[in-house]
Order: sequence, then structure tokens, then C-alpha cells
Amino acid sequence: MSFELPELDRRETQKAVEETLEKYRLYKYLLYEEREPSLTTNSEIRYHGPTNQIGDQTGSIAIYNADQRIYRKNFCERIERAVSRLPKKERSLIQERYMQQESDYLTDYNVYCFKLQPPISEKTYSKIRWKAFYKLALNLNLAVVKNKED
Repeated sequence: MSFELPELDRRETQKAVEETLEKYRLYKYLLYEEREPSLTTNSEIRYHGPTNQIGDQTGSIAIYNADQRIYRKNFCERIERAVSRLPKKERSLIQERYMQQESDYLTDYNVYCFKLQPPISEKTYSKIRWKAFYKLALNLNLAVVKNKED
């Protein structure tokens, strides 16, 4: 019995992982603004629909606020668990480049020359980053498998 790892579309997989890490930063570092019920009446004309439907604006908003908070927390914990399973070099690279609050303003050059100790070359950085992305993509179910025809 043999087990083969899939060949991934490098560009699409990297894009998917980077988008997920960007979503992680947004959820982790931006405050969540809760929805609030409106207290003023709406001046628009309302045409009556089915009368068997009950609308509980306050209840719906409370459920949304609670669910959204839990969703964001679970999403961030899932990403952090996946990154914590990576080998030390890959983990530190991903954390420095993609999981810090100021990651939007960091470049790859700043990371591989100044943030990582000891500094590494651009080629080594790219290899380590791809290995980390490959593992994260498989772990987080973000992998984009390469077509056989390509």
C-alpha cells in the first residue's frame, strides 16, 4: 500500500493560504462591531407579506452576534493549531510574515534578512515558505490540486 501526496497548483494554493492568513489577521486584530437593533421606525412603505412569519429582530441580532464571535474565535484557534504543528523554521517564518498585526507592512525581504535568526537567502526562504504553505493547505483543506492535463 502506497500513499502519494498530491501535486498542488503552486500559485493557486499559495493564494488560498495567503487569503486565509489575511482573514486570520482581520479576525484576530480587528474589533468585532456588534449589530444593534434599530429603535427608529422606517419611513418606507411596507407591503404585507405572509402573516404566518414572526420576526424577532432583537433575537436574530443576539444570535448573530453570539455566533459570529464564536466563529471568529474558532477560526483563529484552528489556524493557530495548524501553524503550531509546523516544524520550527516553517512555523517562525509563517508567524513572522503572516500572523503579526503589522504583517501587511512587512515584505519577504524584511523577514528573511532581519526577522529570522540567522538570516537566510531568498531561495532558502522560498523553499521553506512553500513547504509551510503545502502543509497548511493540506491541513486546512485549502489545497488546489494540479490538473493532469496541464
